Amino acid sequence: MSVTKRNDAGAAPSVSLTDLFDEKSGTISPAIYADPQLYELELERVFSRSWLFIAHETHIPKAGDYLATYMAEDPVIAVRQKDGGVKVFLNQCRHRGMKICRTDGGNAKAFTCTYHGWAYDIGGNLVQVPLEQQSFACLDKKQWGARQARVDSYKGLIFATWNMDAPTLSDYLGDAKSYLDLILDRSEGGTEAIGGIVKWVIPCNWKFAAEQFCSDMYHGATSHMSPMMAASPDTLPGDPTDFSGRQFRASRGGHGTGFFVEGAEWLWRVGQAGEHVSGFDIAAAEQRTNLHRSGKRPVGFSQHMTVFPNFSIFAGANTARVWHPRGPGEIEVWAFGLVDKAASDAEKEQMRLMTLRTFSAAGTWEQDDGENWVEVQRVLRGHEARRTLFNAQMGAGAPRGEDPTFPETITNAFAEEAARGFYAHWQKLMTDVDGSFSKAGSYADAAE
Repeated sequence: MSVTKRNDAGAAPSVSLTDLFDEKSGTISPAIYADPQLYELELERVFSRSWLFIAHETHIPKAGDYLATYMAEDPVIAVRQKDGGVKVFLNQCRHRGMKICRTDGGNAKAFTCTYHGWAYDIGGNLVQVPLEQQSFACLDKKQWGARQARVDSYKGLIFATWNMDAPTLSDYLGDAKSYLDLILDRSEGGTEAIGGIVKWVIPCNWKFAAEQFCSDMYHGATSHMSPMMAASPDTLPGDPTDFSGRQFRASRGGHGTGFFVEGAEWLWRVGQAGEHVSGFDIAAAEQRTNLHRSGKRPVGFSQHMTVFPNFSIFAGANTARVWHPRGPGEIEVWAFGLVDKAASDAEKEQMRLMTLRTFSAAGTWEQDDGENWVEVQRVLRGHEARRTLFNAQMGAGAPRGEDPTFPETITNAFAEEAARGFYAHWQKLMTDVDGSFSKAGSYADAAE
């Protein structure tokens, strides 16, 4: 299948979807990061058919609490219901399409469109229409509620999808759940979001960010060496490029993670925060985690992970973020801190400072990443640059680890195995005309 686009001279070159990524040769076409028509197809076949991250449970703890966010380019509202459940619906009035909520979040009993006054309850049901008796004699309000998404959650993370035939969220996450647990299940009671949601815009394609968090430990020793050298304590053991690590590629779904299996994570965090918060006890924090994870898979050091397509977590800095796409060449980053509920106040403050100073809009590490993505996107303005293949061969053929502690991983964190899984899944979705690959039954039997 191909996507056809016309150039200014009137010719109609085509881009073959099957040629955009070739796992056998380990090549990626840069067109996937720059082509407007491919992006429009992504909205339909990737984002509308996948489970998308919406919010953390603690963002909307009480009935009526809401968060206005996005599912790709579509604005939605996530609202805690009176029965404790969560509904996610399109932030669009069914009369003439105006947003029914124009604030970022809060607590509400209803949402009223400021255009013509149609009002919706916290479940998205249409409950009031001005001049209904005089002018809408045939209106059935039950048929004109806000468009509802399908909602599910996993260990505090709320997801939604427009695909009513999609597999359950648990099946969608598949074998990636046990590696997601290394981040979400470190202490009794799970996690909570802290510090609010920080938002900023980067002029780059969403896949640069999602793929990096999925797979790329490689860039750290080059891009982030300055903050590592400036803020890391002398007690950190050795060169991080010599650390033993693993990389996991989900058997299906495009998810991936990489991590080291050794390292002094708390010493690194304190060093990157720039200060040791008074009252914070590193030994107590490590003991709490070790006791809770006893008999389970040990947590990784400096773990990065992406849940396909656009939700990522970096456990080293405990930052969670969504890469909201805004066209082929721009993203809105929405990031928040993620900490253990069982952590002390001093530990939570330590993590807040560390996240703020490394992976926020002005953070030392964040600016390194953003600069790379922006410069690559600028290069792709060139005609020849968009035709020059990228190499994604790193770690190809690396041996699988035999350690049952980390199943389905390769024995090298410095690889692009998970990136190849990310693009393989992306390509299958993009070439899936009727959506059959995204349905529950087909998905369960699919192999990457």
